[in-house]
Amino acid sequence: MSTPVAKKRFGQHFLHDPYVIDRILRSVNPRPGEAIIEIGPGPGALTAPLLKRVDKLTVVELDRDVIPHLRAACGESEKLEIVMADALKVDYAALAPAGAPLRLVGNLPYNISTPLLFHVLSFAGRVQDMHFMLQKEVVDRMCAGPDDDAYGRLSVALAARAEVVHLFDVGPGAFKPPPKVESAVVRLVPRRPDFEIRDWAMFDRVVTAAFLQRRKTLSNSLRAYFTADDIRAAGIDPQWRAERLSAAQFATLANRLTERIA
Repeated sequence: MSTPVAKKRFGQHFLHDPYVIDRILRSVNPRPGEAIIEIGPGPGALTAPLLKRVDKLTVVELDRDVIPHLRAACGESEKLEIVMADALKVDYAALAPAGAPLRLVGNLPYNISTPLLFHVLSFAGRVQDMHFMLQKEVVDRMCAGPDDDAYGRLSVALAARAEVVHLFDVGPGAFKPPPKVESAVVRLVPRRPDFEIRDWAMFDRVVTAAFLQRRKTLSNSLRAYFTADDIRAAGIDPQWRAERLSAAQFATLANRLTERIA
């Protein structure tokens, strides 16, 4: 069966390099009995070798045109469960056996990668780990720390929710069609932060507001929530910009706001 045509509206770039596929498999190290979900399997370049190592594999795919290619690549295996759905709307916890921790893997569509990361992290309590292929620029943001040029809202949100490890880079030639950007594989292991966050929605709101106008000082970008004296009382200079603050410092600000409106 011929390779399906990648669709621009789905942000598709099909992985085909056997060396990269093997390296992903070694990073994931799937084992029989684990509840593994692959997001965006496409024609099955990663799916087929995953199936050889597990008892069952669930995949989430939106493009109905690739399903015949996917089934063919997997030899019509009965171990494969295909969920035709938008990955941004799937209840991932419902796809796992009761009480079983989920392992997520996938070559994520680059056009929805950030909202998809936030969606899957909403199931962090059920997830053991995640291994994703993403645009390298996004992975750089995921791993960045304060004062790094790539540091932003995504960096802070992830720092509070997971251990993030940049595993390796992948060149455009590993895909069909080749993207115009470099890619990278990243591992996320959900965990609780080592600082208190009293209201997660408030934490995210403060972080978003601070980075929405990231070139402004905190006293300006957060003026809807805090006076300069409020920020100073939290042990933070109100003349700093958002990129100076760690996730723990954002949590301190958010916690003070939570206390004030309680």
